[in-house]
Amino acid sequence: MTTIESLPGADGAFIVVLLGGFGLFCGSALLSVPRASQRLVAFLALRGGMVRRAAVAGTLWPDASEDHAYVNLRQALARLQRTARKALVTSKLELGLAEGVTVDIHRARTLARRLLDPPVAPEQSELGTAAVGVLSAELLPDWDDDWVLLEAEDWRQLRLHALEGLAGRLAVAGRWGEAVGAACAAVRADPLRESARASLIQVHLAEGNQSEAVREFARYQALLRVDLGLEPTLRLRQLIEGLRGS
Repeated sequence: MTTIESLPGADGAFIVVLLGGFGLFCGSALLSVPRASQRLVAFLALRGGMVRRAAVAGTLWPDASEDHAYVNLRQALARLQRTARKALVTSKLELGLAEGVTVDIHRARTLARRLLDPPVAPEQSELGTAAVGVLSAELLPDWDDDWVLLEAEDWRQLRLHALEGLAGRLAVAGRWGEAVGAACAAVRADPLRESARASLIQVHLAEGNQSEAVREFARYQALLRVDLGLEPTLRLRQLIEGLRGS
């Protein structure tokens, strides 16, 4: 779960944490939220803005009748404790998060997009281990709702590209250890992803560690053969061309 210290918020401000697991904080206090109510808060946090009650009920309880889905929605709202309820705005037809509620995934997406925008010069705080930690976190792991899985895959693709981009930026700055850390985080997230391996190999080569680059290529080649019966692409092979017999 995203650490509360990494998110802004004065005492009494609400923070919704979705990366690494669900959490609803009021200031630094973690609030107790029943599972059905967690799904409601998470859905509203991901959607942003006000959402019609019919859309909320239909998405969260797709297999229930319309009447039953509305009953489930009312119960999810009723089960929120008084403090947690203040994080929401409700009307007869719509629901949403209250003004000023911070959602960690929104800030993480902004960070990822900044790292992927070549003309943007990130702040120093965006080029360290804290950024790697944020970009390494999965969105609501172990939740299997369809609406969560779609959002989680979108975030997975964005964060992997951002980790690869971060590794490149750190390598250009000569921050080799941090660059390797960012690339390794991308590899851990998806060991079969060739662009993540290429990012790590490029960092090794930029630092002058040819043997590390060759070993990393060999590890990936063996894994790819065993798991998928495939070979690395010509583009990846060209990275170490001349360093070993291929």
